[in-house]
Amino acid sequence: MNENLRFGIYLPPFGPFGDPNVLVELAVRAEAAGWDGVFLWDHVVTDAMPIADPWTTLAAIAHATENLLLGPTVTPLARRRPWLVARHASTVSRLSQGRLIVGTGVGVDESGDFSSFGEPSDLATRSAMLTEGLGLMRTMWAGKAIEHSGPHYQVTVAATKPEPHRIPVWMASSTNHPRVISRASGCDGIFPNPDDHELIPEEIADIRQQLHRAGLPADRPFDIAVRGNASPAWQEDKNVDLKGLAQAGMTWWLESLIHFDPLELSMAVVDAGPPRM
Repeated sequence: MNENLRFGIYLPPFGPFGDPNVLVELAVRAEAAGWDGVFLWDHVVTDAMPIADPWTTLAAIAHATENLLLGPTVTPLARRRPWLVARHASTVSRLSQGRLIVGTGVGVDESGDFSSFGEPSDLATRSAMLTEGLGLMRTMWAGKAIEHSGPHYQVTVAATKPEPHRIPVWMASSTNHPRVISRASGCDGIFPNPDDHELIPEEIADIRQQLHRAGLPADRPFDIAVRGNASPAWQEDKNVDLKGLAQAGMTWWLESLIHFDPLELSMAVVDAGPPRM
């Protein structure tokens, strides 16, 4: 079992959490209660207004906390543009002294995040833009010059100093498609996030085996982040096998505050601290 299991809070920055001041307060309380990280969704439009920009909010959280890890989970490169994400991430990483984790993925268009603005919304295009953009973002962080002419991006950037802090990347995956697993195996972690169920230990073990078959070295540090509800502060019983998930390879448990529960209850979950194994 992973003895270094970490616990984070997973928040949608809209609806009850659409006020960035509330998100900063939750992050400060989470750090005081012993949580290891706070992670924000990244959307532009939603039926549950108001909505806060995650990157601006993450910068405020970085300034208000000292040890908390933080990041977007997930920010779609195809919508955000890889060079803008690179600059946003660089800024938050330096503000936080290296506490940023960038969760990225193809994104979804359920609320019109792409189609409402005339952006390509089909999955194949978003996937190709993610793969191409990921390389550009990492090259910018490395401070290398870029002369790139690809199917989706044309970039000319002069060499500069590399980032002072390493910026880990987690790849989101709603399916275990071989292409998705292969892309994730080249990152620092994976956030398997199916939309129809919560993960069980057998699925985590299978994902880890697939990652190794895709080329992930067995001795390379790699995060597997799992979301769900396990806090004793919830009003109903939660039956989550945290120990089994950790034994299967989970390294992060993300307590998910996504069901628009009353803000007071969400505060109680945060203040209760990480669930016990």
